[in-house]
Amino acid sequence: MTDYQPINCSYYDELEAMATLKKVIPIVYRNDRGEEVLIATRITNLYTRNKEEFMVLENGLEFRLDRLVSADGKVVIEGNACRF
Repeated sequence: MTDYQPINCSYYDELEAMATLKKVIPIVYRNDRGEEVLIATRITNLYTRNKEEFMVLENGLEFRLDRLVSADGKVVIEGNACRF
């Protein structure tokens, strides 16, 4: 697995807000082959482990946030990562 590239801190805050709303939203992420995948589901959890941030979806899918492309139409913001 490649070195983790943290996402923008304000974007992480937006993801937390989306999770709180418990609304089904479109999520685009890159799978293990680097292909973009679009699904519609709820964010059930966001957490940090070993200085890497993860998203857990209602369908049980879990991935590092540096594989996220967009959530609810909002494209991931680069730079200005949160401090661990």
